[in-house]
Amino acid sequence: MAGDKIVNLTKETFEQEVVNSSKPVLVDFWASWCGPCRMVAPIMDELAEEYDGKIVVAKVNVDDQRELAEKFRVMSIPTIMLFKNGQVVEKVIGARSKEEYSKLIDKHI
Repeated sequence: MAGDKIVNLTKETFEQEVVNSSKPVLVDFWASWCGPCRMVAPIMDELAEEYDGKIVVAKVNVDDQRELAEKFRVMSIPTIMLFKNGQVVEKVIGARSKEEYSKLIDKHI
């Protein structure tokens, strides 16, 4: 199941899972009450499956992890960020198509 491939991040695990990752990490900042976030969720599952072994797909629940949302200045959700070598290399605000996310990822792998 694809959902098993997605890492749920907390402020305690962020550095280990994202900053220290040897692979690019696609992070979805979301909330359960956000309609567009729910539209993006199955796309993230598909990307986690398709890019398994090439990237890490992770989620940050902004309600539970306010510190991380503030640290990365997440003002609107969904916000999708691609981290490479611990740095943000891409940032997309709002729901997008799977193709747009794939293009974003393909530039960095």
